[in-house]
Order: sequence, then structure tokens, then C-alpha cells
Amino acid sequence: MLMHIVTFAVLVLSIRAADGFPNYKDDYMDEDLATFDYYKGTEEFDEGNRTQECEECVPELCPLPLGCRAGLVQDSCGCCSQCANLEGQTCDLGQRNVYYGLCGENLECKLDRSDGADGEELEAQCVCLSQKPLCGSDGQTYMNICKYKEAGFSKPGLNVSDGPCKTVPIIKVPPHNLVNVTGSSIAFLCEVFAFPMALVEWRKDGKEIILPGDDPHISVQSRGGPQKYELSSWLQIEEASQMDSGTYRCIARNELGHVSATAILGVLPPDEMSTYLEQNLNEMSYDQLQDYDRDYY
Repeated sequence: MLMHIVTFAVLVLSIRAADGFPNYKDDYMDEDLATFDYYKGTEEFDEGNRTQECEECVPELCPLPLGCRAGLVQDSCGCCSQCANLEGQTCDLGQRNVYYGLCGENLECKLDRSDGADGEELEAQCVCLSQKPLCGSDGQTYMNICKYKEAGFSKPGLNVSDGPCKTVPIIKVPPHNLVNVTGSSIAFLCEVFAFPMALVEWRKDGKEIILPGDDPHISVQSRGGPQKYELSSWLQIEEASQMDSGTYRCIARNELGHVSATAILGVLPPDEMSTYLEQNLNEMSYDQLQDYDRDYY
């Protein structure tokens, strides 16, 4: 009987203590802070920023915008000047500076429908009105007037003329070393920029024979792009054998000169390929373990 009374008393005390916790108040805690709803406050703060009412405009109190490479635009209240958005930055459609900001000089805000997947919300971006390349007095080619204006901000006295600068070829994307198994298809890529346009050719192991020569399992394809004054060239090897192992060279030339880049190809039989892959996986695992073993404290 005594045991039941003690148990009942403990339950009553527990319930009363639990009832007391919601009304608990620290003597040192500010009353407003004790009742503050963090998540509600965050939502109200964000909403207030989006629907902020404009106060009386006092231009003398406006902060001075610095480093504006695309010029100046008015802020959302039409009072102060702020930096305009650069090419490629997200922007507000129309003439109202609402959330992302307005585009700068020689730019317009457009929706790029080619980038959006089905169901995705498209974002507008600043696009340069002119896409004509210009040759800078610094010897650099600027793909449009917007890029030139950006560069001119940090290069006082920079002048331009129409068209790209004449230059020896520049290999933008060189071929990369490859290792593959016998019987597989292999492809090397070489991307070149040049004006006048360059001619791209492939050679192997320092030989003078221009590929593909008369070899039926090797082919070379070239096309313009991906950008203006660029050329992309592929060397493809079908059903590769160990005889195809070696050093391949991409050579780009025009009337002003030539450049080249090399890549090594290794073609291994299946058993050697398995060993090669296993060794590389072990090395990768070892490197990752070393990263974890480092003491960052």
C-alpha cells in the first residue's frame, strides 16, 4: 500500500514539473528574447527586404559605388546609384530594379531558354547586345564590346579596333594522356583559337606522316567552334591494338606561326589493363587515406 502511495506522489510531481517548463523564465533573460520566434522572424525579415518601402530620397546620403565595371544603374527606389550587373549575371527583366539588379551599358536582360530543362524555372541573364570581336591595343581579342569595357576598367587607355587580333594559334584544349584496353575505341580532342584560322594536323611518334594516312582504323575530323575563330579536331582510333600505343601530337598552324601539344596513348591487353586499374585504384585509396590522416587542429 505504501509503495502505491509513493508511486502516485512521484507521478503527480512529474506532471506538475512538466507543466511548469513551458512557463519557465530565466531571471537574466530579456522578455522579448524569451518569446522570439526565430523562423518567423527570419521570414518576416526576408519579406520586409522584398517589399521595403522607399523613404524620402536624400542623394547626399547615398553611398558611393566603387568598382562598377558595367557602369551604374538606379537602385530599387530610384534614388541612389549602384553597380550594374555584368554579362552572364542574373538580372531583373524589364526596367525595375526589384531583386537581382539591372544590366549595365551595352547589355540587356534575357531568358536563355536553351539552358532550362523541362519543368525548371528559367533565370534571366545579362547578354551583350553586340557579339562582334574587337582587337585591344594590349594584343588581346575581346569577343564583344562588353568584355572590352570590363577590361578597360582595370586598363586605362585601352583602345580597340574592329575584328580579332591576328595571332599565332593558341591551343585552348590540348589532348590528354589515355590508357585503354585492346579492341576499344579511342579519341583525342584538340581545340585551337587563331586568326587567321588555323589548320590542324595530327602526327605520331615524331614521324612526318600526317594522320590518318592510309590507315583504315584511324580517322580525323575537324569542325569550327565551339567559339568564334576556334577549331575543334578529333583523332579517333577504332579497335585499338598495342601497335597504336605511342605519342600523338596535335599541330596547329597559320601564316603567323605554329604550336603543338602532345599526349601519350597506352593500349594494354585485358589482363594488364586489370592490373593497371587495380594499381590506380589502390593509389587513389591511399591518397584519400593520407588526406584523412592529416591533423587539421
